[in-house]
Amino acid sequence: MNHRCREVQQLWSKWEEMGLYIFFLPKYCSQMNPIELEWQHLKKDELASKTFENELDLDYAVIDGVETRAEKSWKWAR
Repeated sequence: MNHRCREVQQLWSKWEEMGLYIFFLPKYCSQMNPIELEWQHLKKDELASKTFENELDLDYAVIDGVETRAEKSWKWAR
């Protein structure tokens, strides 16, 4: 069952009486998706100005970048 199916639509008014409201986001809403900000920082800070010979090198660079960002976040959170 998804949010647009008939069964859910029939429950909307009942849910609204209970104070539950359904809001639909655009199909792609990067502002509402925290991972988008992380990818943005990863590309700008960790991968900027780098080139890769192949996909495997890119894979390793992404993994290293994620680990570096995690370490920075961990140190900051202490």
